[in-house]
Amino acid sequence: MRIISLLASATEIIAELGCLEQMVGRSHECDYPPEILHLPIVSTTQIDINASSEQIDAQIKQLVEQKDVVRGDAFKALSIYALDVNLLQQLQPDVIFTQTQCEVCAVSERDVMQAIQHLTELQPRVVSLTPYQLSDVWEDVLRVGKALDHLIQAQELVRSYQQRLEQLQAITTGFRKGKAAPRVALLEWLDPLMATGNWTPELITYAGGENIFGEIGQHAPWVTWEELQATDPEILVLAPCGFTLERTLQELHVLKQHPAWNTLQAVQQGRVYAIDGNSYINRSGPRLVESAAILARVIWGMETGIDVPEKSWQPVIS
Repeated sequence: MRIISLLASATEIIAELGCLEQMVGRSHECDYPPEILHLPIVSTTQIDINASSEQIDAQIKQLVEQKDVVRGDAFKALSIYALDVNLLQQLQPDVIFTQTQCEVCAVSERDVMQAIQHLTELQPRVVSLTPYQLSDVWEDVLRVGKALDHLIQAQELVRSYQQRLEQLQAITTGFRKGKAAPRVALLEWLDPLMATGNWTPELITYAGGENIFGEIGQHAPWVTWEELQATDPEILVLAPCGFTLERTLQELHVLKQHPAWNTLQAVQQGRVYAIDGNSYINRSGPRLVESAAILARVIWGMETGIDVPEKSWQPVIS
């Protein structure tokens, strides 16, 4: 079976199932595990990912408003992502993994289906993942496992992920010692401010915190500085979607220059943390377990028994 993955989390699931050797292509966002980095990249993004948070937001809002177009050998969907149809033809995939959760965050099923129309004598099976909450993520693991004839292994993986999260919750419940859970605000974008949604509120709960913005299974909501001041979280976590830890730290000046920044109790008490939102938190795959453990580490300042990768998080010095 020849596999192309257009979703970073799907690539990680494929790796967990032991099927990396079947991959023949990947998206520009698939960067883990390192063994896949040599594979041909079949997608590109139409935005400047090195721009500031504000500029990226402006680019996306402008591009989303444009109509779909086809130019040469690349299909351009929503004017955000392009798929190289010639390369797809050469790679001859049997199955392509994509997603339907967000047309802005990654190549979507819609992109793929329209690109396939330009292929000659090739009709690969398209498997779309639909992660909105943790139960959906586990269903996606099973979906990938079934598509690759590794359903039993996928079922075992899901059980292990769920067990590890339950163990983490038992530990963080013990940390609380009957007290109220610390109030946590997690920001998935910095300029403008966007709070968390989808599966992240569940991760915060497993980590022993109380999520104060966003709802399980819903897209992340925009928030204002006035709303952030009014809720005044005890702990503030910065994990912008698609940003590495280093990239997030580079954007801190956007927050620090705002007059409301120093009024927040989390800032005053030194309870602001940056997390690698690209590899963790926002990537709907196996490393969500580690993501919950990272959140537990920043919330409680204590080890939980689940390894927290080095350089995955860092306190923010105000």
